[in-house]
Amino acid sequence: MAQKYVTRAEDYSKWYNELVYRADLAEHSDVRGCMVIKPYGYAIWEKMRDILDVKFKETGHSNAYFPLFIPKSYLSKEASHVDGFAKECAVVTHYRLKNAEDGSGVVVDPDSKLEEELIVRPTSETIIWNSYKNWIQSYRDLPILINQWANVVRWEMKTRLFLRTTEFLWQEGHTAHATKAEAIAETEQMLDVYADFAENYMAMPVIKGRKTANERFAGADDTLCIEAMMQDGKALQAGTSHFLGQNFAKAFEVKFADKEGKLDYVWATSWGVSTRLMGALIMTHSDDEGLVLPPALAPIQVVAVPIYRTDEELAAISEKMAELSKKLKAKGISFKYDDDENRRPGWKFAEYESKGVPVRVAMGPRDLENGKAEIARRDNKTKEVVDFDGLENHIEQLLADIQSNLLARAKAFRLENTREIDSYDEFKKEIDKGGFFLAHWDGTSETEERIKEETKATIRCIALDRKEEAGVCMVTGKPSAGRVIFAKAY
Repeated sequence: MAQKYVTRAEDYSKWYNELVYRADLAEHSDVRGCMVIKPYGYAIWEKMRDILDVKFKETGHSNAYFPLFIPKSYLSKEASHVDGFAKECAVVTHYRLKNAEDGSGVVVDPDSKLEEELIVRPTSETIIWNSYKNWIQSYRDLPILINQWANVVRWEMKTRLFLRTTEFLWQEGHTAHATKAEAIAETEQMLDVYADFAENYMAMPVIKGRKTANERFAGADDTLCIEAMMQDGKALQAGTSHFLGQNFAKAFEVKFADKEGKLDYVWATSWGVSTRLMGALIMTHSDDEGLVLPPALAPIQVVAVPIYRTDEELAAISEKMAELSKKLKAKGISFKYDDDENRRPGWKFAEYESKGVPVRVAMGPRDLENGKAEIARRDNKTKEVVDFDGLENHIEQLLADIQSNLLARAKAFRLENTREIDSYDEFKKEIDKGGFFLAHWDGTSETEERIKEETKATIRCIALDRKEEAGVCMVTGKPSAGRVIFAKAY
């Protein structure tokens, strides 16, 4: 009998941690705050990475790679940027070890102190713009559209697998443009790429919005984001796209000659998503039995399990499954046939349910005799017995149905847990229940900070499609141009 998970209702945090372990996605490492991403979890990340990589290249971007280590002086060149990351930086001060004189192991060689400390990459704007300075002389060199797949380090005190770790994997785009309009268009385009990926591949509905000045990326003029709602009602920032203005170009003296020969600073953007998307995927769809994966991101979309007593029955079922495998693979559908004799069918059913495989096929001797197969779908746990002939077409349609059903279900949940609110007293009473709260705000940092301090809720974003609606701030009673989205967040 499969061991039951703690339910989401009992302890959402424990449920999440148990699921990550038991679905074989990741585990804590001996390095504080860091994780080991296991093969099944990494396979999901690879699918995310590969899909996004195609989308980036379709929009004209190329991949490159920049150093992991950044001279400390580079971070000092953009004041607001260094302020934003100073408390999260890991610093390399020495370059050599030596054996301890007492034989107890290795120690840092005090004679190997670096002349200038190196920062382990928290984000790459500074090191990249130092290179762009050498690449850009005239308008003919623009735009530069570069993406990097890399790891970064941000020294976190409280960590949770995928959602917040000291080291994590991500992509970071860094672009340089001749005009402000081009850079803004790039910022908006990449936000659209992220939103499309979230909704059409992750089956996770998102709100496209703008961050307030308090929540903006350090060193940016403007930050756009996609915000998603998890099943506990908390918000999760799933991706960001930043308009950097000319801030980094000025910090690193990156100028170009326009068509008239006039020198000007270039305009910049940066944008990124990370393995945080794995946490978002888990918390958007999964249930008390384990992981639920949208077919578009499932490493195994279909698994088949034989039910048999004799070797002859197994051989006959295996022949049928080989036929099905060939037909599914021709359609680009990933398929696994699990005929491991050391595990009983019931154990396999529970295992693949825990791992979130979208479709399970089971075939026994009677099914074989009748030309049938049993099909189970993971999203709603329904089963049906269908004809084996044409089964590949039925499965293809089933996968499409599961993908659309997961998105529709997540949209319905978000709608059910989104409400307008006008009273600050009511807001303080209701915010702990979770959900998105649409409330008027007077636009000041002081009011925003007060709400955060008193309730732990933040302004997740100002929705790009919000309707302009005159009102009064729920806290101060001052005029407001429209409602913003408040929530507690990961």
